Amino acid sequence: MKSFQIAIATVALCIAGCSPTSDDTSNVTPSGQGESRGTIGVSLLTLQNPFFQVIGDNITVEAAKHNYDVVVLSADDDIVKQGNHVKDFIVQNASAIVLSPCKSDAIGPIIKEANAAGIPVFTVDIPCRLPDVEIVSQIATDNYGGGREAATGMIEAFDGKGGDVAILHFAQAESCQLRVQGFLDGINEHNEKMENKINVVATLEGGGKREIGGKATEDILQSNPNLAGIFAINDPSALGARAALEKAGVADQIVIIGFDGQPEGKQAIKEGKIYADPIQFPAKMGVEIVNAIVANSKGEEVESEILIPTYLYRQADGLKDPELQ
Repeated sequence: MKSFQIAIATVALCIAGCSPTSDDTSNVTPSGQGESRGTIGVSLLTLQNPFFQVIGDNITVEAAKHNYDVVVLSADDDIVKQGNHVKDFIVQNASAIVLSPCKSDAIGPIIKEANAAGIPVFTVDIPCRLPDVEIVSQIATDNYGGGREAATGMIEAFDGKGGDVAILHFAQAESCQLRVQGFLDGINEHNEKMENKINVVATLEGGGKREIGGKATEDILQSNPNLAGIFAINDPSALGARAALEKAGVADQIVIIGFDGQPEGKQAIKEGKIYADPIQFPAKMGVEIVNAIVANSKGEEVESEILIPTYLYRQADGLKDPELQ
């Protein structure tokens, strides 16, 4: 990778537990030795979601070991805002750019500008697969495999019984499309072998957010009085679903499978409010992104896609998890 002289000295570190809503940054000094190798510009989907916070934090910490400064910004689900982030990174002559695109298609022209400037682009969690853009590497969860694990959790919770199931989607994200497809394939394979079928009766937009997931769940309950299970594509929508079920007085009658493994989601699993999550490892994703950037800067070959498997986290895991209350 071409070397660049970087004029930026600002580093954004999103401290776990905060709730950033804009592009606020704070200064961090690289922990490595020697002069800075430049700045990595990072624009993540939203730092309101702890999942992306963890990715940003770990990119910052790991990059410092290699004498990179890092600027982590929240795009707040706004493709225009994310485009402005990338333009700023280009003007600042960043050494690398990391994106979790707000919209995988609309981000294409913006990435092309970085390509034209000779700045390597990496994506994390959410890919951009347009044929005319150059992405060095995509680092993500094995979302399809995680969706199949979600199906395993639902089947396990039903314990040989059939029933009606709904899905809370976030259809604009490829990662969630893969989760849902994996879930459907797992359920369909189960149904081919078993007399008692699990039927997906509704798929609604949960927005990946608690309040939207809760409202969607209320709508699902009105049209599906025999609902027995919900698969939510992330923890915020799963927790929104749980709140809606509690409000309707049916929380103990309907199984919830989430996805992510955020602390609040794990706590809900421990308390029996969510049955299970295929959990992701965002800290590892942040580390792998930096590894790919460093390897690319040395001219080494980097895999075009690095997938990190999930783990199906159940109540038994929550009960022995030292990080939970």
